Amino acid sequence: MEPLEKALVLKDELETFRPLTQEQEQRIMQKFRLDWNFHSNHLEGNSLTYGETKALILFGITAQGKPLKDHLEMEGHNEAVEWVTERAKGEYPLTESFIRELHQLLLKEPYWVDALTPEGAPTRKKVEIGKYKSLPNHVLTPTGEMFYFATPEETPAKMDDLMHWYRERVEADSLNPILLAAEFHYRFIRIHPFDDGNGRTARILMNFILMKHGFPPVIIKTQDKSNYLSVLRQADSGIIEPFVSYIASNLVQSLELMIRGARGESIEEPDDFYKELALLEHRLNTGNQELKKTAELIRALYDNSIVPLFQKFVEEGEKFERFYVESRYFVSSNSHTYDNLSGGIPAIKSNIIDSTTKFGMLYSYQAFAHTAYGNFNHNAQIEIMLGSDSYFILLNGKHANFEKRYDEQLTEEEINNLVRAEMKRHKELIEQKTASK
Repeated sequence: MEPLEKALVLKDELETFRPLTQEQEQRIMQKFRLDWNFHSNHLEGNSLTYGETKALILFGITAQGKPLKDHLEMEGHNEAVEWVTERAKGEYPLTESFIRELHQLLLKEPYWVDALTPEGAPTRKKVEIGKYKSLPNHVLTPTGEMFYFATPEETPAKMDDLMHWYRERVEADSLNPILLAAEFHYRFIRIHPFDDGNGRTARILMNFILMKHGFPPVIIKTQDKSNYLSVLRQADSGIIEPFVSYIASNLVQSLELMIRGARGESIEEPDDFYKELALLEHRLNTGNQELKKTAELIRALYDNSIVPLFQKFVEEGEKFERFYVESRYFVSSNSHTYDNLSGGIPAIKSNIIDSTTKFGMLYSYQAFAHTAYGNFNHNAQIEIMLGSDSYFILLNGKHANFEKRYDEQLTEEEINNLVRAEMKRHKELIEQKTASK
């Protein structure tokens, strides 16, 4: 099946799961948002790793030794993504003022960049936000030829033509949103209306069009940059079909991920090349040097590993509540215990000190609801024990053969496996209790 046709078939399958629950929607869209922010910025040279991107967006933690500009880019991109995601749910038209406002959110503030004159000589120019370019932004091709985008004088008229073309396509009876989104992306790139940020803006606008028509966003991954640029160059030479097919193929991946999420299956991608590369880089940089526990390290561990573990534990634990008359969960640190995440997460963090030795989570289930199988209770429990230079995990009081240094965070896969192991123990208990009846 061709990618375009397969995407439409998967879209029909996705519709059978709608409406998604609020939890499903939030979990899936958070995954898309993190991947979208990381890859779209990384394509343009941003140096933040996937883990650093996640820490910044979810917890506001900045990466030491990384440029301030890279953090501002990521924050601006995330604001722009959230902005268009909300507007895709309503009746917001795609207009030039919409695009300029998006560009302001994306780039946040003016800055200077290296550039080339029309003759190819190096120069500097100021990047204005929310305004069409005032200087040419032509680029050199791999063969050394100059590729010419619209001139600053041509840009307003060409953007007006683009919006007129878009409105005609939207109103057409034979509208295909995938074709529309892909071709809009290319036509926008061909104009290159802004001094900087055109690629990121084009991808956001493409996804706005797709999301307005019920599709998930397309994520162009960094490791596929050469293929992305290759099909764009083919489009530059007048052959746009490979670019459309490429966008459709990536949309198929997004649709498959969203369908897995709608089914309640895992949406993580543990084999993501750049996540593994980041872990390798970290191991090579840290080597075997000693690292002693401090409040600062514990807080970083808490933000990046313990809080996601809390959230996953509660998310999975809630699925067993229907089997019991009463259920409650608790999260804790040493002597501080809380029965909700919204208040417990910041309260626990405020109590972290150098001598903090433990984080814990407990899901207490009371009185099995199916009385024909007897009356029994169950406690699901995960504890994180903090030693002098490493931390380890206990599942139901037993060592999980899992130990890490304080600068080594839990991966998403590890969090999922830890929670899954404790939930599997619960499921097996229910099966055992009900097997003989």
